[in-house]
Amino acid sequence: MSKRRDFLAANAGKRAPMPGFVLLMRPRDDGDATMRIGFTVTKKIGNAVVRNRMKRRLRALARDLLPARGVAGADHVLIGRNGGVERDYALLLTELGKALGKVAR
Repeated sequence: MSKRRDFLAANAGKRAPMPGFVLLMRPRDDGDATMRIGFTVTKKIGNAVVRNRMKRRLRALARDLLPARGVAGADHVLIGRNGGVERDYALLLTELGKALGKVAR
């Protein structure tokens, strides 16, 4: 996802806050089964190096887990949180699994 309106629309959907990130999910209901993903890391998290590192971690999480456990035909947005860069990757992976379970209900 790249358009601001898509991110704002996803903000109106389901929310699953976790210690390392927040997952937003909103079904599009447009008949398209494609999953879309967006990433957001604000300047509160750190400088550009830290924000880019966090985005790379979020992309890797999405690549590992979303194809199998994501909701088809929905927009998923991962918002990086403070401390997400220092968290263990395996822990972030289990948290994303829990978050996907929450929003899929």
